[in-house]
This record gives sequence, C-alpha cells and structure tokens, in this order.
Amino acid sequence: MSKRSASPPNSGVLIKRYTGNVERANALTKAEILSCRFDPSGQNIAACSADKAVSLWRTYAPNTNYGLLSSIHKAPILDLQWSLFSPLIYTASADQTINVMDVNTGARARKLRGHRGVVNSLDRTVAGGAGVELVASGSDDGTVRVWEGGDEGPKQPVAVFEIGCPVTSVCWSADGANIYAGALDNEIHVLDLRKNEQVSTLSGHTDTPTSLSLSPNGNFLLSPSLSSHTIIHDVRPFSASPSRVHRTLVGAPAGFENTLLRGAWSRDDDGKRVAVGGADRTVCIWDVENGQVLYKLPGHKGTVTAVDFHPKEPIILTGSKDGTMLLGEIEPSLR
Repeated sequence: MSKRSASPPNSGVLIKRYTGNVERANALTKAEILSCRFDPSGQNIAACSADKAVSLWRTYAPNTNYGLLSSIHKAPILDLQWSLFSPLIYTASADQTINVMDVNTGARARKLRGHRGVVNSLDRTVAGGAGVELVASGSDDGTVRVWEGGDEGPKQPVAVFEIGCPVTSVCWSADGANIYAGALDNEIHVLDLRKNEQVSTLSGHTDTPTSLSLSPNGNFLLSPSLSSHTIIHDVRPFSASPSRVHRTLVGAPAGFENTLLRGAWSRDDDGKRVAVGGADRTVCIWDVENGQVLYKLPGHKGTVTAVDFHPKEPIILTGSKDGTMLLGEIEPSLR
C-alpha cells in the first residue's frame, strides 16, 4: 500500500491508496459515526456521531474538514439528511428532537419537538406542486411524524401515523405520496400521506429492518435487517412478484450490537449496485441484477454503520464505529 501526500496540518485527513481499484480517504473523528451523506451536489459530506456533533467535509482532495456543529443535541445524533434545495441539514437524535441546521451560519434554524422516544431515522421530499420540503421521522415511540421542512414553518407535525411499535427507519416514495416505515415487528409499513393511513405492508424480513433506501428510479426499496439479510423490495404499482421481494442479498453481517446499519444505492449508474456495511468491518457491494457480491471493501476497525454513494461519480462513502469515514473510488458500472 502506497500513500499519497498527507493533507494540510490539522485537517484531520489522511489519504491512502489501496491495492486494486479502491482509493480511500480516512477522515478521523473522535466518536462513532452513525450516519454520513453526500449533499445533493456531491461536493460536500456531512457526518453525525455519538458525540452529539455534525462534521462537514469537502468531498475532493484535500478533503478539508470545514465545519463542526457541536452540542446541537443533548444526546447522540442518529441520522441526518441534507435539504434537497436549501443550505440546511436535518438531524435526528436520541434526545427525542429534530434540528434544522443552517450550514452557512452553523446556527440552529428550528427545533422540532413531538416525539416521545428516540428518533432513529428521517428522510425528506419535495411535496407536489407546492414546492414545500417535507420531512418524515421515525421514533421508538411507535410513530412516524411528517413535518414541514425549511428554516421556517409550523412547530407541530402536519401528519402523525401510529405504527404501534418502535420505528427504526423511514423513506419517502419517489412521488412523495407514500412513506415506507421499517419497524420492530419486522414489517415495512406503507403509509399514504393523502389518506393519512397505512395502506399495506412489505413482508419478508425475519428480524428488524435497520434502514430504508429508495432506488434512483423509485421502483425498488433497499432494506438491510438485523437478520443479516438485505432485501430489495419491488414497490412499483404492479409487481410481478406477489411477495414483492425482488432480491435477497447475503454478505453484510449485522452482528450482535443491534446497530441500525444504513445502506445505499449507486446513483452514477441509475442504481445498478447497492451497498451495506457490516459488523465484519467491511462494506459489501452487490450487483442488483444478479445479486452477486462485487466488492468486500476493508479498511475500518469497527462495524460499518453507514454507506452513501456520490450522486454523480462511482465514489462510495462509509462511516464506522471506529470514528472514521472512508472515501473510495470503485470501477464505473458497465451501462
């Protein structure tokens, strides 16, 4: 393994070149990384951690750490999402709240209260013709709540869905009409925002889904679980499979820590690949078409908790309980 020149002093980044076709940037932090994501442009990275902070990084060399939003919650931050069109980041925390953070100023624009348990997951979408950003959140209190996003808006949720057991993950449908909610009952609940009710469920898991991610074309839903099986569900209006299970993938062990592992779809090739981290300290990347493992990427020293793909290039981002993020370049997919 050869090393390229290190980043400027105090940037907290070391660039390494690994054998093969994977190049990774090691972004050192102090606490377990629980979620990390590229912004919509792919130029920036945000990561949240168990030390109640959000760190901001440049995607490209020298991978500068240009911001730290510290002590914005009173407990670990479990998930985050970039706004789709504003310089904002939404954060979900074990302190039962959601924060709306202004990236430009580092200040908190809003705090959303309403959940009565740990907030495990959130996702955002743009609502119909109104152009309003909506945020869905799932909590241990057994509810999914929908909030108006942005730096201004009502303090109360615009919709509340009672699931009846802790909700571990949420994801919007492509049209913003439905919310998928993974829960402790091993089901994925399909919630209709217009009807304000549950309309169906997606089955197949034998243990709790840990995260949900929609394919770039909106037709498939990725769901890792604590059983170490990752399922791709067919969520098209008319599915050829009655069970709606498109693929069952094996290769990313969940371990015994009950960690909410966050998977992702590749976006530079319209979702031909998916990735999930595991307790074996690697990242598993599969070919969606045939279900074969394409990569098992090493480098972390702890459970890989979060994965995201760059929106425009074949670059993968991973975060781990070892307090580091790794940035890797993989082979472009054959279209």
